[in-house]
Amino acid sequence: MRLVVLERNSVGTDVDVSCYEKFGEVTYYPNTVAENTAERVKDADIVIANKAPMNESTLKDAANVKLICLFATGFDNVDLAYCKSRGIKVANVVNYSTAAVVQHTILLALALEENLIHYDNYVKSGEYGAQDRFSNFDRPFRELEGKTWGIVGMGNIGRGVARVAQALGCKVIFYSASGKSTCTEYERVEFDALLAQSDILSLHCPLSDRTRGLINKEAFSKMKQSAVLVNVARGPVVDTQALYEALTREQIAAAGLDVLEKEPISRDNPLNEIKDSTKLIITPHLAWASTEARERLVDEVAKNIQAFLDGEERNIVNG
Repeated sequence: MRLVVLERNSVGTDVDVSCYEKFGEVTYYPNTVAENTAERVKDADIVIANKAPMNESTLKDAANVKLICLFATGFDNVDLAYCKSRGIKVANVVNYSTAAVVQHTILLALALEENLIHYDNYVKSGEYGAQDRFSNFDRPFRELEGKTWGIVGMGNIGRGVARVAQALGCKVIFYSASGKSTCTEYERVEFDALLAQSDILSLHCPLSDRTRGLINKEAFSKMKQSAVLVNVARGPVVDTQALYEALTREQIAAAGLDVLEKEPISRDNPLNEIKDSTKLIITPHLAWASTEARERLVDEVAKNIQAFLDGEERNIVNG
């Protein structure tokens, strides 16, 4: 059995992936882009991928591939219909990073609400040591107690955020982007009501035709000037130019992003111009990547492979 791990470094070099070697001969590549995918998978029986495209162009000469395992929950990079036509099973991993993403969501919101980076810089700059009073609170901050936390996408991550937000004293409301949510624990509202009422608005929805550009110029015009936006979903859910204008024109107070329309961030992204970390914090798509989450991800892929070899369908997304 020949296995190819196309993007070994996508789970971090600090995490051990040698568990795959019990299944056969393994070839590891630190990273793989579209141009070299076909050559690297042509002799494989099992492919482990993340963002590398899995489609007719990259798989047509890979006659032996039987299983594609993803270091991910999403499978936008996989042509599921083509794989099914070839009898290639595709398996993803779900819920491995829920705790990490919930934690990062709360972190971004609290850091922005409390102007945390400003105050850390204030102390480290020497300004605090040079003053003659014991305290400084030149940039006001607010309590979360009694505020409204709005959520788009009430799946496992959204519900996790809702539980923490509620524990912090927030009222939780949500909007179902799909219109199919079965959540009854929290108040469901229409989109305009969500925008108008939310003090913090966090995004946890999949990218789809319904959610692409959901938070746009019109949406920002309906939000509170004091509102904080947190996007840990997908970059294109938020219109980048509209966000830049909303922040620079003070239509909203601040935004915390872990995802962008183009990743890594492009040089022409207007958000590069905003250097004030009390207004904008951007992290490099790491919300999912706690050590524990990455270890779970590697282990779950191994379980998917074992199940396949045992004739079982585990986490198969293309029937």
